[in-house]
Amino acid sequence: MTQQTISKELAFSQHFGEAERHILTDDAVDFLTDLVSRFTPQRNELLAVRQTEQQLIDEGQLPDFISESSSITDDGWKIRGIPEDLLDRRVEITGPVERKMVINALNANVKVFMADFEDSLSPSWEKVIDGQINLRDAVRGTISYINETGKIYQLKPDPAVLICRVRGLHLPEKHVTWRGEAIPGSLFDFALYFFHNYQQLLAKGSGPYFYLPKTQSWQEATWWNDVFSYSEDRFGLPRGTIKATVLIETLPAVFQMDEILYVMRDHIVGLNCGRWDYIFSYIKTLKNHPDRVLPDRQSVTMDKPFLNAYSRLLIKTCHRRGAFAMGGMAAFIPSKDAKHNQWVQEKVRQDKEMEARNGHDGTWIAHPGLADTVMPIFDRILGGRKNQLDVLREGDAPITAAELLEPCPGERTETGMRANIRVAVQYIEAWISGNGCVPIYGLMEDAATAEISRTSIWQWIHHGKTLNDGRAITKSLFRQMLSEEMQVIREEVGEERFGNGRFDEAARLMERITTQDELIDFLTLPGYALLD
Repeated sequence: MTQQTISKELAFSQHFGEAERHILTDDAVDFLTDLVSRFTPQRNELLAVRQTEQQLIDEGQLPDFISESSSITDDGWKIRGIPEDLLDRRVEITGPVERKMVINALNANVKVFMADFEDSLSPSWEKVIDGQINLRDAVRGTISYINETGKIYQLKPDPAVLICRVRGLHLPEKHVTWRGEAIPGSLFDFALYFFHNYQQLLAKGSGPYFYLPKTQSWQEATWWNDVFSYSEDRFGLPRGTIKATVLIETLPAVFQMDEILYVMRDHIVGLNCGRWDYIFSYIKTLKNHPDRVLPDRQSVTMDKPFLNAYSRLLIKTCHRRGAFAMGGMAAFIPSKDAKHNQWVQEKVRQDKEMEARNGHDGTWIAHPGLADTVMPIFDRILGGRKNQLDVLREGDAPITAAELLEPCPGERTETGMRANIRVAVQYIEAWISGNGCVPIYGLMEDAATAEISRTSIWQWIHHGKTLNDGRAITKSLFRQMLSEEMQVIREEVGEERFGNGRFDEAARLMERITTQDELIDFLTLPGYALLD
């Protein structure tokens, strides 16, 4: 592949068409180059620290609250403040940065749309560049889309507030290199969205708002804070112009929430319970601990003590500091079958009732068809308020590390294991084919839910666990089930779809990452090698 150089330090491997010329302008690339050269070395050090910390946990240590920052946690400080258009976030919708999705999400009956370059986007070069164009057009109010039947989609007046979720620190952007190494995808996404949109956002009373995923420590949060401060200074913006919500979706981060809020206090507006990634991180972080193995994915729900403790601790920590405590994702999607749809809406209603009663300021949905079920729940509990910052949970008993680390009971069933295999294979196949957000069996699956599916089986094999019928969960049993479930998938999707898809590649990747002795951190890393 030919290298194109439009920067002294960055090399681009992709041909620049019209889309690239709109987004990768000289000034934008100059800014990106500054960020990459200034912040990549430290990002690489932070990733190395993750490995060191994980090694200690693998050797028997358990994550815990950190004592060296007790002076931070005891003091009465608050975050800098929350912009007017972010004060009411009672329902947020999430989805990839695809053009039709962006329009439908901004038009939905929600307060915020989180436009996602991360877990629900398969980050091919074309999708990442198109995503930047789609968000630029959305910010300017000019976005429109015509489908194959001629139907026109365009923004309604007063759309939802836009927040951009960038890729996590671990994900590279392989099509751009610096000193022969792929640059951080997080900096690529942040630099281009910020550069092209901050002026228009500020002019209309909003701002450059971000969701930050997969953070594991306050040091990583400090890195982001430095990126934000540098960007504000470079463009002559007041400190605190850039605002972020940090997802607490890794097990190490739940023990450092106060510290994360403190080091980002100029730029942070809240934390979010990224529940699916959190469950995945629980499995991955504690992978060597045989007494911390989780049951079937279907059994691990937010009413289980270790997850409910996580939700309540996040609310108490955030509200004490004047920051939002956002609830998690309802992965259900509406059904065309009236009876099943009633069941779906009731499951979502119960989940969101619990979040609202716990004191969350808002919650996430993955489909516009859930908005009219979820919005009235928060309307009722909020009353005339815009949020629940006044719910301080001061009467709660302190939540201990032991509570946060306590696994939940439940069965490991053949049905659950087979469902894990089918979900993970179908998701991987979609992802390597360019689609990162996939409806499978009535749930909107993204990378996080596929991660739970494959790491659960890896852990069961690794620790020699048994199914509830007494059979040992072995590599050979998994391979047998994988072969059988591939036939089920073939029947479900049909010969034509199966033959034209990448199911064999997906099955090979699933087999490799589930049976190798060392657990791969993220399936999207080997998956990215199969993407253009």
